[in-house]
Amino acid sequence: MTLKEKITEFVELAKHCPDKLQETCFRVLLENYLCREKPDASDKGKQTPPTDIPSERLEDTTNSQGDIKQSDIHVKVKRFMEKQGVSLEDLNLVFYKQDEAFLPLYDSLGTTKTSQSQIRVALMRCLQSGLGNGEFQADIEEVRSECQLRKCYDAKNFNANFANSGRLFDFGKFSKDIKTLRLSDAGKAELAEVVKELK
Repeated sequence: MTLKEKITEFVELAKHCPDKLQETCFRVLLENYLCREKPDASDKGKQTPPTDIPSERLEDTTNSQGDIKQSDIHVKVKRFMEKQGVSLEDLNLVFYKQDEAFLPLYDSLGTTKTSQSQIRVALMRCLQSGLGNGEFQADIEEVRSECQLRKCYDAKNFNANFANSGRLFDFGKFSKDIKTLRLSDAGKAELAEVVKELK
């Protein structure tokens, strides 16, 4: 489990404490975790002293990251969720909120097929955009870059994969001049299936 995931878990645990004790509870959990993660090999059996973390940094961390709430979600995404049967819990298993940004929690795209991975990158980027501004769209160059990072980029067939999956997007007939991918109704239905699979 990454530090980011542990911090999110600790924030949730601290919420169960009375308001005045939430920050203290979070600090104790985080300090204990950090001490256990970095033991001194020469001092086996001895407890490492708690790491001194300034309370301002702790407060920034707790306030800047967390689960997505209903009030965070754009009305267009709420309609998508209702229509496609995607719950808030489903959403929180694939994205989290940091400050005003929505960021992915998933590592795997749930497939080893290059063409399917490329389409899933586009679908999830469309959802990420929708969470922020209500528009289910993605910049094709950002999709290309993410595919390269995820090692699922097939330069020869990149455009052909979108042309073959044209029903998922509102571009009519695919051309090399297309800069933005927008989801069609079929694309939103496919996105809902992917979200449920990746959670």
